[in-house]
Amino acid sequence: MLAYQEAVFRLAYLLLGDPDDAEDITQETFLRAWNNLRRFDSARPLRPWLLRIAANLAHNRHRSAGRYFASLMKVFRQEKTPPTVEERSAKDIESQQLWRAVQHLPAPDQQIVYLRYFLDLSVAETADVMHIAEGTVKSRLNRALNRLRAVIQSDFPSLKDGLSS
Repeated sequence: MLAYQEAVFRLAYLLLGDPDDAEDITQETFLRAWNNLRRFDSARPLRPWLLRIAANLAHNRHRSAGRYFASLMKVFRQEKTPPTVEERSAKDIESQQLWRAVQHLPAPDQQIVYLRYFLDLSVAETADVMHIAEGTVKSRLNRALNRLRAVIQSDFPSLKDGLSS
């Protein structure tokens, strides 16, 4: 299960905005998973199940503590040659701007964009984590991406070149 620890932590951090809370949720997720392993359907992928547990725990903590949905995220890219300092700096700035643009979206849109694109979950895995149908994931993603395009157009013009039609 340790192979999934980073994804669980990142999701908890996204939902809670606090690294200490995210660490607590990560630990609680694995404890709950261990205690409920007999309920797990081994024919299904483990990652969405763990992320669903983490999301539920984070939402519970978020509601009980009255915290606002926020987080900082960097997009990690695998590259064959190490980027120069200038390239890294430009990518960091672009990533920060993109994340700020995502943060302008309503919380449900932030979550679906995060799961699908930042954690690179498939549509099926995203549906499983969110307890919704795959078609609903697709329609919500479409609406969220349209909203994100509008935010970028109006508030983040430097990111316009990266928009795909």
